[in-house]
Amino acid sequence: MKVVAEVMTGKLFYIHIEDNSTVADLKREIGVQENLPSDRLILMLDDNPRRLMDKNDLSVKVYGVQEGSHIYIFFDTLDDDSSNIFSNQDPVLNPGSSPEAKKMNE
Repeated sequence: MKVVAEVMTGKLFYIHIEDNSTVADLKREIGVQENLPSDRLILMLDDNPRRLMDKNDLSVKVYGVQEGSHIYIFFDTLDDDSSNIFSNQDPVLNPGSSPEAKKMNE
């Protein structure tokens, strides 16, 4: 079957999947075709915006996907245990915080 997929940037494209495909199969196909990280994809069918397609092992048909369905694609946040927040101790953002600068100010 052919379904329409839409990334929230507005890009639309078609995905071909088998009728018995799982959500994981659909995510994998989207990832391969569009060079997207399939493990971070969040899918939502257009006719049920309150229900995410979040069970990878279920058939897409369980969620109501059929020929011509429109699927919205969102991205899960990165889970790398890193902080994207800059610290005041960062010598680039706060030059006076480096050990060298502190010694010069003494």
